[in-house]
Amino acid sequence: MSGSSREMCLCAANRSSDTCSVAVAMTKKRRNGGRNKHGRGHTAIIRCSNCARCVPKDKAIKRFQVRNIVEAGCQRDMRDASVFESYTLPKLYMKLQYCCSCAIHSRVVRVRSRTARKIREPPPRFRGPRPGDKPGGAGGAGAPGAAGQKK
Repeated sequence: MSGSSREMCLCAANRSSDTCSVAVAMTKKRRNGGRNKHGRGHTAIIRCSNCARCVPKDKAIKRFQVRNIVEAGCQRDMRDASVFESYTLPKLYMKLQYCCSCAIHSRVVRVRSRTARKIREPPPRFRGPRPGDKPGGAGGAGAPGAAGQKK
């Protein structure tokens, strides 16, 4: 401790001393420090899918994306032109790994308030309709919003 950036000790016993035996704990933003590394000294690095930045594997934001290889507009044309009657098109499975800045910028994750950061359960998933479901939804004639529908 020298120079103009001299820190004062907060202990009552060592007010005149430059050194302090009691460490003042700094506040923590997250209980895991933004990583999932508990007990490991070092983790492998991966490259961000968006900007190719080196990110520790446990710190990267990982999302698994499943898409159709053919877009929705061309699927009907391919079904009509296909020789096979019940051919299911293959899907494209991609594991995307982002650095923190790319995940926030592309809205994969959002900035949360201090109290919302404590919530650890994942947000609810909204999935599309199942193949066996009717296009009108689960409700019948008495369902809300069904008054304007034709039979």
